[in-house]
Amino acid sequence: MADVLEARKISKIYSGAVDTQVLYDIDLAFAEGSFNSIIGQSGSGKSTLLNILGTLDRPTSGELIINGRPTTGMRKNELAELRNESIGFIFQFHHLLPEFTARENVLIPYLIRNDKDSEKAGARADELMDMLGLAKVKNNNSTKMSGGQQQRAAIARALMNSPKIILADEPTGNLDSDTSATVYDYFRMINRKFGTTFVIITHDRKIAEQADRIIEIKDGRIHLDLRK
Repeated sequence: MADVLEARKISKIYSGAVDTQVLYDIDLAFAEGSFNSIIGQSGSGKSTLLNILGTLDRPTSGELIINGRPTTGMRKNELAELRNESIGFIFQFHHLLPEFTARENVLIPYLIRNDKDSEKAGARADELMDMLGLAKVKNNNSTKMSGGQQQRAAIARALMNSPKIILADEPTGNLDSDTSATVYDYFRMINRKFGTTFVIITHDRKIAEQADRIIEIKDGRIHLDLRK
């Protein structure tokens, strides 16, 4: 399968009183429909890498290619448009807007691209929420749901624009073990149903080992790249 996300010789240096290099010449490519995990100790550079893969941060050097499009030289608005159409983000904390219902939160990525809701977009939001077991709480204020429900709403939001890529940073780190397993099962179901590429950062080796590929980052370099 074709690669939907590719990092070529990515390095990152944070400038300060003393420059700190966090990533060193990272070469990675993720195939369409693949299910990948990234592990590493705190401070290893894995979250920095994910932010660069998601165009939330720029590398100091190297090239990032998304859906065949080199991102070097893109303006901020061009990167924002590319993110919105190609990438869904899931974080440890769901970041739902508390003043909106779960359904309204799910619709936000669509509304960023469009002036108003549409019947088709509403049907898409309802379909995703039904698939994720949220039909009974979709009109609840986001604060009136359990932690697991809130995270599933965040998953639905990430899928709203049918992105080819989902980037998840410790997506189950704030959940108990049973809920974490349920969320992971949803990831797998989405991966198989839609062919969505997943790149998941996790500190949980049990979760990581269930992926089809495990990448370990150590001291800003790729220490392990194991494909099953």
